[in-house]
Amino acid sequence: MRSTKRSDVHLEQPSARREKEFIRCVRRSRSLHRGRVTPPDTSDKYRDYLRRVRKANQATFFVALDHSDEIAGVIDIGNIVRGYFQSAYLGYYAFVPFTGSGYMRKGLHQVITYAFRKLKLHRLEANIQPDNERSIALVSGLGFKLEGVSPRYLKVCGRWKDHERWAILSEGWKPHEVA
Repeated sequence: MRSTKRSDVHLEQPSARREKEFIRCVRRSRSLHRGRVTPPDTSDKYRDYLRRVRKANQATFFVALDHSDEIAGVIDIGNIVRGYFQSAYLGYYAFVPFTGSGYMRKGLHQVITYAFRKLKLHRLEANIQPDNERSIALVSGLGFKLEGVSPRYLKVCGRWKDHERWAILSEGWKPHEVA
């Protein structure tokens, strides 16, 4: 999904052609992801991952750099619920060496716009561990609002962890103000 506006990044759906690069990125980023996320790190796990991200209630994107086509990170719109809810959960992670570069912010900006304009969602929620300051700064800078804290909300890397619930509604999304 290439944008007509220059943003330094583009979105693409995960594919078999990216398997080796993705696994290299995951292995290179193990210390960054420790305790937060466990992306697939073998060929078998990657193939299972591709099957999962192709489900109808999911939209997953690689954030790729325009100048080199390297994968900077992953953004997932998961558990899309239609009907009266029109809501989904947002998950994301960057790869080393692209943390702090602004690439994930640009990719997330594109994904949020896609979620509200193309998928016609009403609400996106990001659940973030309270000590993940970078992630909190990312979503709050994009207009998400803190709704509360859920003790032992999600099992992450084998342990139940507290999470802050950050959300944004479609009518609160002003893409031109946060690009």
